[in-house]
Amino acid sequence: MNFQINSFEEYQEAYKKSVENPEQFWGEVGDHFFWKRKWNNVLNWNFTEPDINWYEGGKLNITENCLDRHIYQNGDTPAIIWEPNDPTEAHRILTYKQLLQKVEQFANVLKNNNVRKGDRVCIYLPMVPELVISLLACARIGAIHSVVFGGFSAQSIADRINDAACKLVITSDGGFRGSKVLELKTVVDDALMQCESVEKVIVLTRTRTPVSMIKGRDVWWEDEIKKVETQGNPSCPAEEMDAEDKLFVLYTSGSTGKPKGVVHTTAGYMVFTGYTFANTFQYKPGEVYFCTADIGWITGHSYIVYGPLSQGATSLMFEGIPTYPDAGRYWDIVDKYKVNIIYTAPTAIRSLMAFGDEFIENKDLSSLRVLGSVGEPINEEAWHWYHEKVGKKKCPIVDTWWQTENGGHLITPIAGITPEIPSYAMLPLPGIQPALMDEHGNEIEGNDVSGNLCIKFPWPGMLRTTWGDHERCRQTYFATYKNMYFTGDGCYRNPDGYYRITGRVDDVLNVSGHRIGTAEVENAINMHSDVVESAIVGYPHPVKGQGIYAYVIANHHIDEESTKKDILQTVSRLIGPIAKPDVIQFVSDLPKTRSGKIMRRILRKIAEGEFSAVGDITTLQDPTVVQRIIEDAQKMRK
Repeated sequence: MNFQINSFEEYQEAYKKSVENPEQFWGEVGDHFFWKRKWNNVLNWNFTEPDINWYEGGKLNITENCLDRHIYQNGDTPAIIWEPNDPTEAHRILTYKQLLQKVEQFANVLKNNNVRKGDRVCIYLPMVPELVISLLACARIGAIHSVVFGGFSAQSIADRINDAACKLVITSDGGFRGSKVLELKTVVDDALMQCESVEKVIVLTRTRTPVSMIKGRDVWWEDEIKKVETQGNPSCPAEEMDAEDKLFVLYTSGSTGKPKGVVHTTAGYMVFTGYTFANTFQYKPGEVYFCTADIGWITGHSYIVYGPLSQGATSLMFEGIPTYPDAGRYWDIVDKYKVNIIYTAPTAIRSLMAFGDEFIENKDLSSLRVLGSVGEPINEEAWHWYHEKVGKKKCPIVDTWWQTENGGHLITPIAGITPEIPSYAMLPLPGIQPALMDEHGNEIEGNDVSGNLCIKFPWPGMLRTTWGDHERCRQTYFATYKNMYFTGDGCYRNPDGYYRITGRVDDVLNVSGHRIGTAEVENAINMHSDVVESAIVGYPHPVKGQGIYAYVIANHHIDEESTKKDILQTVSRLIGPIAKPDVIQFVSDLPKTRSGKIMRRILRKIAEGEFSAVGDITTLQDPTVVQRIIEDAQKMRK
């Protein structure tokens, strides 16, 4: 079987086989990877528990697939190209040979600091090569990594450390982000005041920001590396892992206030990210692939680290932001490294569009072959700009749909092979069996239909549980529809059978491609001493895709402007700047049913400015509330 699909006919054949005989199909895909011991059984599953096991009995280590197996033929091939925040600072290139050496070195550092197989390690680092090294070093020795995005607050870090009972934290003195310096170690210190499980903190030097080092707990990365070097820099054999051993936990916002730790396991995740990377982007050996995501999110895990490295690709990682020092930064990077594939978010594309074309003109983008999009459906205007200005009308665009829980791409065009329509995810990849469901639990057959998007058969990269709370996993993803995985997204299947994702159907917002639970933001706002109650909804935002609109009932006699600033600061401190509301509207009451449920449907329409489309309000406890909120919203818009 060809690992890489080369034509539409091959796609159709692979898809048919993957549905008719999924175990044979995924067994043949699995044969393209290195196993210490082959599996006994490709798949054993039920969606009721849920209990999903791929490649049962197989033994492997994912880092041998990402590093060791490439050494003999491609040891001098660049594995990671790192572009720093400041374009005047020297970039770094790590070949596969060098990356393996650094991973083994740091794996020994972890062992010296008493990290063992099954221990959890929290990683809170900027976008530097040591972040990739940390992930792979954990995987090398069988420790479970939990990466926290560098923009999250101390409280968010503490919640995640405590939930997984992390033993060790890896951080740095600080990080650069555009013109800002982020004091990462200080944030970790604040978080650790409420974390009893942490024994050690390893601190990397990046910004030379003065930090407080706690004796007996905190050690410098560089000092620990020197200790390993004095031991003769021993290699670190890869720990033998079971196919279903946990690889990492990654926290994602839920519709309740507490973030949930999505658990991915070793073999299935490896096979799925490798297979989808090679196929979606149609990666060719020697190409430079640039994913602009942060490794703190699933896109960075799957498509900067594990997917590309498992395929021997050259993965470019970028520390900065697309508008620093100016809005031409991405295109400078493409020009500088002759990038062949770029994978970015619609938010970034819309933001760069807003700066005008002057920043993209006179940049040599002729090396580009494939354009990718991730995080949310790319709107038509942005799709055409991306296609015409960036791709010069010659590059296919893969508008990939998937989620943290999925591990990798589920519905997406395959570059240059399957058709494309702007704003459509198009067709499922082999092995993915979508179903559109109505609210009564019936599958909606045929085309030109809309429904709730479910998947009716497991795929190797799917989540196995939520850390420490399997029932939450069952309730969230498997209890809504019998024998189905519920994605939480709505979907339209057009007359030709192509899929377009229409957005969340639960209380989770998609802000700049990042999922943020409304309950999480409401809980943070409600912590403010002057707030009585709040309700959060999403509304269309020209850059972020979805903005956050907050309706807040506050105590009487507040100063609205200063209270708004306080609320923004509270949300920033408790969750992180990414969750700050774009609009805060103070209201005297919220539209509630007689049972006390807030009617967010009405609040969404008002936030969208569709004042005449709020629908039936007769079931409300006090229908006059709606008119008052509309009048205030109209005044705010003037």
